[in-house]
Amino acid sequence: MNIEQSLDLDRRVAVHAALADPTRLRVVDLLSVGDAASSELSVRLGTPSNLLAHHLKVLEGAGVVTRHRSEGDGRRSYWRLVPGTVVPAPRPSLARPGRVVFVCTANTARSHLAAALWRRASAIPVTSAGTRPATRVAAGARAAARRHHLDLPDVAPQHLSAIGTPTGGEDLLVTVCDLAHEELGTDAALHWSVPDPVAAGTRAAFDLAHDELARRVEVLVPLLARPS
Repeated sequence: MNIEQSLDLDRRVAVHAALADPTRLRVVDLLSVGDAASSELSVRLGTPSNLLAHHLKVLEGAGVVTRHRSEGDGRRSYWRLVPGTVVPAPRPSLARPGRVVFVCTANTARSHLAAALWRRASAIPVTSAGTRPATRVAAGARAAARRHHLDLPDVAPQHLSAIGTPTGGEDLLVTVCDLAHEELGTDAALHWSVPDPVAAGTRAAFDLAHDELARRVEVLVPLLARPS
């Protein structure tokens, strides 16, 4: 056995050992569809914060989860599943919403890119909105949409309160920016902690945001149940 094979075996052993616990498996299942702060995981799992901290430390040590500081409230960190590390257990389909709503603060980039990706992947209606909308969609987002052949309409950003109500079901709110998530709290069903490409302003930053959103849309689409 060469060094590379030995290291890979050690990594796999560490991952399997980390997952040999019901609570840690439940953490992985929750993070398979969205990111969460420790306090949010504690509430969802009904696990005391000190015990949850132990489980998260084990998962982090095995490279299964990672965390990063919020771009909104710098005192908060969000946990996410490291892509490709484990295959989460099959999840039951979620209730099919009348509409999916992607929300960020200014409604200038991430939420529009997410909506464009959703339109390409699903027949479920979609829109985007902001908690503090700016005046126009970021030029970098429009350029990224063109590079990735996405239909991104040239519309003005809108406030979440202006999107009206869907037909045929409730909205599924997905926050794609930390600040919006922290403003909306439990009103959002899912949170995707995607770094703000507008702050960096580079082509690479917008492409990274696109790629992260595309990966997450691909995971979520099959989980929404078809109407009975």
